[in-house]
Amino acid sequence: MGIATEGDPSERENRRGSPDEMEMKVARFSRGKAANLGDLRDKKLKGQLAGKEKLIGVSAKAAAQAEKWLLPSVGGYLEPEGLEKTYRFEQWSILPKVDIWSSRKSFDMILPVLGPYTLEYTPNGRYMIVGGRKGHIAFMDMLNMELINEFEVKETVLDVAFLQNEQLFAVAQKKYPYIYNRHGTEIHCLKEHGESLKLQFLDKHLLLASINSFGQLHYQDMSTGEMVANYSTGLGRTDVMRVNPYNAVIGLGHARGRLTMWKPTSAKPLVTMLCHKGPLTAVAFDKGGHLMATAGADHRNRKIKIWDLRKFEVVHSYAARAQSLGFSQKGLLASSNGSLVEIYRDCGGQDYKIYMKHRMVKGYQVGKVLFRPYEDICGIGHSMGFSSMLVPGSGEPNFDTFVDNPMETGKQRREKEVRSLLDKLQPETIMLDPNVIATVRQLKKKQKKTKKEIEDEIEGAVEAAKNIRVKKKTKGRSKPSRRAKKKEEEVLRAKRPLLDQHKEASGHPADKKLRIGDDTELPKALQRFAKNRQS
Repeated sequence: MGIATEGDPSERENRRGSPDEMEMKVARFSRGKAANLGDLRDKKLKGQLAGKEKLIGVSAKAAAQAEKWLLPSVGGYLEPEGLEKTYRFEQWSILPKVDIWSSRKSFDMILPVLGPYTLEYTPNGRYMIVGGRKGHIAFMDMLNMELINEFEVKETVLDVAFLQNEQLFAVAQKKYPYIYNRHGTEIHCLKEHGESLKLQFLDKHLLLASINSFGQLHYQDMSTGEMVANYSTGLGRTDVMRVNPYNAVIGLGHARGRLTMWKPTSAKPLVTMLCHKGPLTAVAFDKGGHLMATAGADHRNRKIKIWDLRKFEVVHSYAARAQSLGFSQKGLLASSNGSLVEIYRDCGGQDYKIYMKHRMVKGYQVGKVLFRPYEDICGIGHSMGFSSMLVPGSGEPNFDTFVDNPMETGKQRREKEVRSLLDKLQPETIMLDPNVIATVRQLKKKQKKTKKEIEDEIEGAVEAAKNIRVKKKTKGRSKPSRRAKKKEEEVLRAKRPLLDQHKEASGHPADKKLRIGDDTELPKALQRFAKNRQS
């Protein structure tokens, strides 16, 4: 068994300066073999193709150099040898194969009195907050493995969520959600939310979303304190809630197997899907926003389904149980069932196979699984505390400091907070397809005009016909009566097509000429003019 990582320091040291490494990268970015230009007789075409081939080579070298210097780390996965299976590797067998710093990140924190626990990470993966059902809150720095603060609220804790940074976090308690700072000081009580069961924070819009025990969905702006929206789902109590990171749409799982998607500017759900025959137990969205995983407690067969949100169709379905689901930055899927945690990996074509398994101590009930950003770590909140397991290949190995910086200083944090306020998106920008923003809406091919629009067009056509100048003619042909008659004819000619449209819009179809046929009954005075005389 081994962990394949091209970004290993010893491996990079052995291959540094070798031309083979750069040639392999250039070959990966190139577009195949160059065209054979020797047989071409057309000099102009030959010169054009030679110039394009040169540009392709230059761009491939530039991409290879950019990857070498800007993306120094490459993620690695477990690599089996022979007949080995990756899901049979235990944590104790992986720890000796990794470096000392990574081995410290796998631990078990046993807190049997105040559980079960739920947890949440900051977007940069540096800080973690855990909340025990019996009121225990702990705030930790995972980079230095230090406990910053812990306190007890002496109330039931249902969920926790970070706000714009690690300085503030929200806790869903027995009656209302509360906001605390990193020192444990209560900042605010959100009484309008009621008894909230789940919390989600939309970082691009600075909105805190919650679902309470009455099935009411609330959106509150954390920058102004204004309540943006308050909708009743009408589908009863639910504690399955997750935000899509791609378009900031909230997904709710309900008791009858239905999943609804919401935005703050719509009182009705954007999408209602029948995902399972039983209650939904978990929902998760991929980082790209096009994949969704759902788990249901069907009456007979409990399943995990992978959905393609571009077509709203099931890609794959697996016979498995899950109380919690979570996608990693690299597309791994974690699911929990009782004391078992399973990790699935995409083997191509959204076909997920079991990648790793981790069984907790017998009797532990796993409540939530969540991958830590920019680390190969999966956090597990269970009935006896919380744990952390190593999952090679789950985290993004390279981070952009302008997006998320795990090493950020206090000054950088303040600058990022000001920048997020300046770049805050309005709630109207939340939609299923965010690419529609800043595009022109196309008109429908057959769009009927309203009655008022037709009347306005008739008035405009009449005014334009009245303003037409009639040529003056000699020898009595330009009498005032004749000129007035010509103007009337112009007005009628301009009004005729618009009047037909007006009749159709008002429900009276335009008059059509009767077509005389065998079935048409004519008056007796006109029967003799018909082609076939009626007897």
